[in-house]
Amino acid sequence: MTALGFALLLMGATLVVAEAHVPSGALGMAGGVALIAGGIVLITALGGSAVLAVPVGVGLGAVAGGWALVVARKAASVRRTRIQAGAEALCGRVGVVRRWSEPRGQVFIDGALWRARNEWAEIDEQALREGDPVVVERVSGLTLSVRRAEEWELIA
Repeated sequence: MTALGFALLLMGATLVVAEAHVPSGALGMAGGVALIAGGIVLITALGGSAVLAVPVGVGLGAVAGGWALVVARKAASVRRTRIQAGAEALCGRVGVVRRWSEPRGQVFIDGALWRARNEWAEIDEQALREGDPVVVERVSGLTLSVRRAEEWELIA
């Protein structure tokens, strides 16, 4: 009976840790139930009464379930955040034209010089010049598609 209690505790802890890596809720719930059952079985097998075993088992399950809930909420919030690194993170960023000859040139964004092209050249009445602020619309390989920044986009 003691071996069963230890096995249930080990399985419950493993499932709760697995929930941290694959947040779905099901593994955390199964782990919490296994921890509760393992705690109750282990305490009764070691000579404890049910009066002691049930609150300890429920406490173990509550702690494990709470931890799994916190981990699942953190994982869900990370999925909703904006990309912070790489070329994909450049979309929507404001940069400055360093060199330009229609419809291509170079822009300086986040400390790096990038090749860029203005796909909005027909719509813009004026060509881009050095020092003009631009906004990245799309990234295609190592070339940025940019457009002239509007005033509301320049407010920091």
